[in-house]
Amino acid sequence: MPRPAPLTVAEETAWRSLARLMLALPRAIDDDMTLRGGISLTNYVVLMRLSEAPGRTLRMGDLADGAVLSASRITRIVASMVDEGLVTRGRADGDARVSLATLTSAGLARLEEAWPAHLAAVRELVVDHLSVSDLADLTRISARLLDVLEAP
Repeated sequence: MPRPAPLTVAEETAWRSLARLMLALPRAIDDDMTLRGGISLTNYVVLMRLSEAPGRTLRMGDLADGAVLSASRITRIVASMVDEGLVTRGRADGDARVSLATLTSAGLARLEEAWPAHLAAVRELVVDHLSVSDLADLTRISARLLDVLEAP
């Protein structure tokens, strides 16, 4: 593999800024949501993904992918949510190897209860600090980078 070219000063500055943001922002939102809404950002995302799925049900692998979590981590999170009555687990009809997670009515209620804390954190930590133009740029840049990461 050929050695990559070193980063320019501008590239290094941009990369370090993005790297710090990728670590600091989720932690700040998680802390805020845990304090205000009593739910972690990760758990909120899992409930949200299930709420948006047809029949509020997803294959565990698809749920892990959608929440950007490992298979073992999603298994632990869903097991905890099953214990709390927020999610049920079952097998897919016709394929006992496929495990499904389904959002319960209690899980949906918990998500709706936590939504204001999520909205407040996102607004206060991100959206309210960006102009309409900034938001468009952020959307465009994020989509471009996600295309690279999610390419087959």
